[in-house]
Amino acid sequence: MIYMRLDEENMTKKLGILLITLLCSNYAFSEVFTALADLEELLQTENFLISAMNSYITSQERKLWQLRKYFQEYTEQYQKASEDIQSYVANPVNAYLLVKKLTTDWKQVTELITTNVGEDVISNLSEYKDVLTFPSDEDLNGAAIALMRLQDTYRLDTASLANGEIQGVKYASELTAEDCFELGRQSYNVGDHYHTQLWMTEADDRLKREVNRTVDRSDILEYLAFSTFKLGNTVLALDLTNKLLELIPSHSRALGNKIYYEDEIAKTERRKRKGEDEVPEAPPEEYDEVSSMTMSPSTAPEKEARALYEALCRGDTTIPDTISIQLKCRYVDNGNPFLKIAPFKIEEAYTQPRIWIFHDVMYDTEISTIKQLAQPRFQRATVQNSRTGKLETAHYRISKSAWLKEREHRHIANVAQRVEDMTGLNMKTAEELQVVNYGIGGHYEPHFDFARKEEKNAFKDLGTGNRIATVLFYMSDVAQGGATVFPYLNVALWPKKGTAAFWFNLHSSGEGDKTTRHAACPVLAGSKWVSNKWIHEHEQEFRRPCGLTRPSPELTA
Repeated sequence: MIYMRLDEENMTKKLGILLITLLCSNYAFSEVFTALADLEELLQTENFLISAMNSYITSQERKLWQLRKYFQEYTEQYQKASEDIQSYVANPVNAYLLVKKLTTDWKQVTELITTNVGEDVISNLSEYKDVLTFPSDEDLNGAAIALMRLQDTYRLDTASLANGEIQGVKYASELTAEDCFELGRQSYNVGDHYHTQLWMTEADDRLKREVNRTVDRSDILEYLAFSTFKLGNTVLALDLTNKLLELIPSHSRALGNKIYYEDEIAKTERRKRKGEDEVPEAPPEEYDEVSSMTMSPSTAPEKEARALYEALCRGDTTIPDTISIQLKCRYVDNGNPFLKIAPFKIEEAYTQPRIWIFHDVMYDTEISTIKQLAQPRFQRATVQNSRTGKLETAHYRISKSAWLKEREHRHIANVAQRVEDMTGLNMKTAEELQVVNYGIGGHYEPHFDFARKEEKNAFKDLGTGNRIATVLFYMSDVAQGGATVFPYLNVALWPKKGTAAFWFNLHSSGEGDKTTRHAACPVLAGSKWVSNKWIHEHEQEFRRPCGLTRPSPELTA
């Protein structure tokens, strides 16, 4: 009797053809019963079928076990999410896991079910491709970068974040070693070796504790070693490479890198003996690197400004006591007879320039209407190119926005009228109401609302002059993060549903007030909804007369 050995993958493919031939047709061997020799050959066929079917069943059982595992994970996550969908997706770790499950994980599920009956399942799913929404690889990369942004801005410990903990509060499920590996891989793909090292190290630590391992340690060590080298620690990179070679002695890239690292270490030792400064060499091997998608301040002032911005986002710095003691809360009517009955509740957030917080100036019914009208129109928020004046997307502004006209609903018209009452400014040349919802780790890095002198094309199409003032409505509370900060002033405004911030962007001379440079901090936990009303210079000649000085106007008590 002859025993045939086929690898499992080929066996599965051949068995599919064989089963179709034998079970779905009327084919039969010709007169085999007439000779014992033929019957003996059938035993060989039977042995092949038994072996093939056993291999096929084992393979299918393994697939079913993996599919049940994915099914259980998807079900558990969905049940958690369905308890409070908004809170669930507002958490950045949950959001990342959701995007990951529908990109990387779903690709693995697809591979499991694309053979035989699985092809029918995928075919049925494809019929609903116009209805179902699937994130792309770009979404996965964006979600990963958002987590890095939060990690840096709020100084989140890697292990705690992997445990689903954000600033001591457990919001989400724990990440597996494979989840951490994917974060490290996404960081590597954008040339971010710092975060690659953090997350690959965490993946390695978690892998040691996992009963059912979710990723190969060799893959972790390969990324970890190279990123460690790129960060300047060649000795540790060599040690990690040696550990990789213990697992896979024939690993070609590791063997090449080992020689390179050893040579670099030897060169460094020779330079030290000669008292020479270390000269960095070009990196080895064939890794493709992409420039980082995150902004990295290069000069000392930029780094200092960045550090202050992040400290304000964390709440680590506040305005001096000499200024805070001057701030007041009061009622104002701006000389409006109607407001004599129901004056605005106003809080001073800063004195020079004046920044005001208006309380209870947008109602829940208005917020609901504005959200319902805006969400179907949401598009990626854009910034204006300072050279061309054209709108374009940018990595330093992560949100979606829509514009609403006053004529669309009385609630929008009411908000516009309220802005006029609040500010005393004319709304004829104001922009439409911009509604914004921030995504995973959504933010808008420090910027000016007004156009600077060199931005010749800004607001040219509007023909209404520069943005004289900003009114920023907060349409939701935010559990953690999401402050509006003014780095020059050490001011942080924390979102509170129904409130609005107001400040002048221009001095009375028409010159831009550079101290109004502000930023939207990354949303750490929760969903941040805001809306902006930008007011322009034209039609304000009698509301706010021009002058040669820079006085801060007062609101009328």
